[in-house]
Amino acid sequence: LKSLPRGVRVKRFRALCARKIPCVVVSRGAHLDDELMAVAAAEKIAVFRTPMITMKFINAATILLEGDFSPTVTEFGSMVDILGVGVLIRGESGIGKSECVLGLIERGYSLVSDDVTRITSFEGRELLATSPEVTRYHMEVRGIGIINVASVFGVGAIREEKRLDLVATLKDWSDMEDVDRTGLDREFYKILKMKVPHVTIPVRPGRDTARLIEVAAMDQKLKGLGRNAALEFNTKLLNLMEKKRPNGVA
Repeated sequence: LKSLPRGVRVKRFRALCARKIPCVVVSRGAHLDDELMAVAAAEKIAVFRTPMITMKFINAATILLEGDFSPTVTEFGSMVDILGVGVLIRGESGIGKSECVLGLIERGYSLVSDDVTRITSFEGRELLATSPEVTRYHMEVRGIGIINVASVFGVGAIREEKRLDLVATLKDWSDMEDVDRTGLDREFYKILKMKVPHVTIPVRPGRDTARLIEVAAMDQKLKGLGRNAALEFNTKLLNLMEKKRPNGVA
C-alpha cells in the first residue's frame, strides 16, 4: 500500500473492506495511515497489529483456525494419558470408569477428561481429545463427590489435551458372550470417520481394571513400534507344529 499514490491506496483499501472481511491484521508492527483507519472505521472492520512477519502470522493463524473449525464430537468416557498413549475409557454408568481412572492416576498417569471427552479431527490424520472447559481437571467420584485432580495429586496428574490412540470399553463379564483370549482379531472404534484401535475389558469383582487398561496401553504402544505379541506367538506356534508334523502328512 505504501508504494501506491494516496488516492489509489484509499480506493483499493475501501474495495478490500467492502468485501465484508472480518478484520485487518497489519504485520511487522506497522501502522495504517489515518485515511485507511477512517475507511476501516466507516466499514466497522477491526484493525489489529502484530510484530510477527507475514509468513509466521499466517502459519500461526492457519493452525489456530484449523483447530477452531475442525470437526468435533463429544464422547461419553474418560481420557487418560498412559505412557504417551491416549486411552479413552468407555462403559455403562456405574461400571467403574472413575475408579479405574483413579487407579491409573495413582500409578502416575495423567487425566485428560472425566466422563465427557471432546474429540477433534485434524485433517483426517489424527484425533485430539480434551475436556470441556467447565469440567477440566475435575473428577466425579461416587461416594466422595467432585475432586480437583491437580490439587489432590499434583499438576503432573493432569493434561489439557492428548492424541487418541486407543479406546477401551469396560463391560460386565456376565454380559459378554465371548471373551477374546488371543488378541489375533483386532477391533476398531470409529470416531469422525477414523478407525481407532479398540479393546473390550471384561469387568467383575476382584479384577484390577486399572492394571488391565495399563497393560492394554503398553501393548498398543508396542504395536505402534511394529511388535504384535499375538501374531508373534501365533507364528511361533505354527512353526512348532510344522516341525512336529510327521513326514508325508499334509
